[in-house]
Amino acid sequence: MDLLAVFSHTLQVTLPVFAMVFLGIVFKRIGWIDAHFISMASALVFRATMPTLIFLSIVRADLDVALQPGLIVYFLGFSVLSFFLAWGWSIWRCPHAERGVFTQGAFRGNCGIVGLALAANQYGDYGLSLGSILVGGIIIVYNVLSAIILAYYSAGARSGIGAILKHIAKNPLILGVLLAIPFAYFHIDLPAWLLTSGDYFGAMSLPLALVCIGGTLSFTSVKQSSGLALDASLWKVVWLPLLGVLGAFALGYRGRELGILFLFFGSPGAAASFVMAKAVHANAKLAANIIVITTVASLFTLSAGVFILKLVGWI
Repeated sequence: MDLLAVFSHTLQVTLPVFAMVFLGIVFKRIGWIDAHFISMASALVFRATMPTLIFLSIVRADLDVALQPGLIVYFLGFSVLSFFLAWGWSIWRCPHAERGVFTQGAFRGNCGIVGLALAANQYGDYGLSLGSILVGGIIIVYNVLSAIILAYYSAGARSGIGAILKHIAKNPLILGVLLAIPFAYFHIDLPAWLLTSGDYFGAMSLPLALVCIGGTLSFTSVKQSSGLALDASLWKVVWLPLLGVLGAFALGYRGRELGILFLFFGSPGAAASFVMAKAVHANAKLAANIIVITTVASLFTLSAGVFILKLVGWI
């Protein structure tokens, strides 16, 4: 196998995504975007453009191909397992007050933006369709488990099960998935002009979200990062993706499916981790440091992972 060709393909998958993050860093530094822009743009992506992108990708998907119950169950099941692995590690290694933030940072990934962007870049419409279905399920898992662990360890948490369920039911990304499935299943045709308009609108999602991620990164605080942030980051971008891929390989997954699983498992920490930690008066600085470290590190770990998996012929 031509190593140079494999390496070149790896960079074609990862560099376009992280180039958008880098542009966000540059734009924030030179003053082209600010905190207000990032806040408003992030809200637009979450509430409107990303649900539109997910809706259209599923509507156009061949559910006989993209809707794979076994793969979905494995992905969600391993994500739950990773939560308990990170929690168990935190009990052994972390002070009591930091365990909730550590656990959330170690297992919760940015699948809805970085993972989906990488899957779409690597596998086109198939990656976007299957990835969108996976995102719909993992959003529920992440929100429920994160709320539980933060509520357990943070005195400022006041959310009961009713509040958690209400939050999940109102999540625009989940609603986009649920609304799209009957359209795809019953092959309901939408007007061509509506699809074209939706394409224009949804196409803003990934580049705009990635630029916002870059704009929120702060490397100053990382200089004083604790060992806990580094430890949680290793779990997020090294150990859990490694275990997840080996488990999927043992179950017989290869090619596109294994590749998408790796990209999702190896996604950096989610920005929502910081928001949830701050809301319950937990250690938001620790949460922010985990996001920054995993975002930077994942450029290298995801590139190395794709390179190795292609080299050995698994994807």
